[in-house]
Amino acid sequence: MADQYFLCFDKISYVKGERPDGCILCLIREKNTHVVDLSVYRDDFFIISVNLYPFNPGHLIIFPQRHIEDIRDYTSQEEKRLTFLQKEFLNILDKIYSPESYNLGYNMGAAAGASIGHLHLHIIPRYPHEIGISDLIAGKKVLMENPFDSVEKIKNECEYLKSM
Repeated sequence: MADQYFLCFDKISYVKGERPDGCILCLIREKNTHVVDLSVYRDDFFIISVNLYPFNPGHLIIFPQRHIEDIRDYTSQEEKRLTFLQKEFLNILDKIYSPESYNLGYNMGAAAGASIGHLHLHIIPRYPHEIGISDLIAGKKVLMENPFDSVEKIKNECEYLKSM
């Protein structure tokens, strides 16, 4: 676990291109042991994971089981399920972290900042008096929660979704 803890904060290596072969989100879907899996929920359509490089505690990504790269490729079933999951996980994050607000969004395409081609939606809890993302990247922000701890908290709160 300690090795995985340090892996999740080694974003510089990731940015420089030191990545596993293949799509990392597809590898998570396949439960490949060569990648860190911080998933908290899976169903027939989506996987929800704590972000490996979180901006804040509780930073989630929601990605389709299918490898798609554009939101226009969602089926109507996927769109309906995604809307449901977004709302449920916002409620879960409210209960655990009590953020003041959220950023929700996609980085669709490399020019938009997507470092992974597999489409994924970010849900980032936000709090008053935060510093910016550039401060985080520069190492001036200390994350207040290990992402592995976030996984456990969130998994415990979303057990009820398995029956929905």
